[in-house]
Amino acid sequence: MTFPAIICLVLALLSMFISLVLGDPTIFNVVSYGAKPDGKTDSAQAFVSAWTKACASMQPATIYVPAGKFALGQVIFIGPCSNKVNVMLIGTLVAPSDYTVLGNKAYWVVFQNIDGLTVSGNGILDGQGTSLWACKSSGKSCPLGATTLEFTNSNNIVVSGLTSINSQMFHIVVNACNNVNMQGVRVIAAGNSINTNGIHVQLSSNVTILNSNMRTGDDCISVGPGTINMWIENVACGPGHGISIGSLGKNQQETGVQNVTITTANFTGTQNGVRIKSWPRPSNGFARNIIFQHVNMVNVQNPIIIDQNYCPSKDCPHQASGVKISNVTYQDIHGSSATRVAVNFNCSPGNPCSAITVKNIMLTYKNQVAKASCNYASVTSSGIVQPAINCL
Repeated sequence: MTFPAIICLVLALLSMFISLVLGDPTIFNVVSYGAKPDGKTDSAQAFVSAWTKACASMQPATIYVPAGKFALGQVIFIGPCSNKVNVMLIGTLVAPSDYTVLGNKAYWVVFQNIDGLTVSGNGILDGQGTSLWACKSSGKSCPLGATTLEFTNSNNIVVSGLTSINSQMFHIVVNACNNVNMQGVRVIAAGNSINTNGIHVQLSSNVTILNSNMRTGDDCISVGPGTINMWIENVACGPGHGISIGSLGKNQQETGVQNVTITTANFTGTQNGVRIKSWPRPSNGFARNIIFQHVNMVNVQNPIIIDQNYCPSKDCPHQASGVKISNVTYQDIHGSSATRVAVNFNCSPGNPCSAITVKNIMLTYKNQVAKASCNYASVTSSGIVQPAINCL
């Protein structure tokens, strides 16, 4: 092929791409609705306008966010929609630098009441939360902060390839949703950032998280009350507080957690590895049918922990936890602990943990076999289990 022919072919392909992005009636480019990729102009209304058009389309529609930085105040995308919607995020969404603008709001970007949504692309959501973290660390009176991205009361959701950085509060929340698939998600925040959970799931069913990397200041993934049928696979965590079931039992009337599998996970320099935590107070909550398997720990403070006396505040109830923990399996977990006690089952004296199974555990502390602590739990071991677990 001659050079002029190659140039013609490239121009033709470029023309086709431009036509696809700008001319296809089912593709809605936020720039066409007034969004400015300058990182300064609030483009929230332009995004909502593009959403309104896409949501009303009788054909599957795409909202296209091109390269550039788009400043956004709070944005609420509301369904139901007439057909499926794909949000293709290539650029960067930037929250207000003044944390008081969003600090007292529950969320920054939220999708609600939608059936059939895909949020994809290699784009970034920048919560600009560092100044709020500094406020909280100083002991001053500060707003709670906003979750960066929330999905609520929605079904059939796919999230692929996104990066969330420096969220004020939680990075991503899945609330009251069914059939959610997340893959290739990255979360980045400082290890000392406060309450910056990577992905938090609650009151939801059939949630899958695959091939994702979390570096944050709180739980990399937290599984809250009402979560059923969850699969987490090939996740890297660190820094952070590990992957947690809970906290549970903060309320006396609470739906439980069941059928959760965490497999093929790596923890590096985290406060915890795999954790179940509940408040020390009466509750009808539960955690059952939980599997932690094929897990590697590198210098983790609490590689395996059940903590039924969880209370991060000063005003603790100091009662027996009512949360019932049962049918939990730990299999093929190995690596190094940053503390001498690598396995800590601190269960409730009022509701001891039952049917806890450990298989093929090898955890060391300073190249020596670590120790285990176990209270109020019924544990069955098989294979090589080091440290040995003897319960009181």
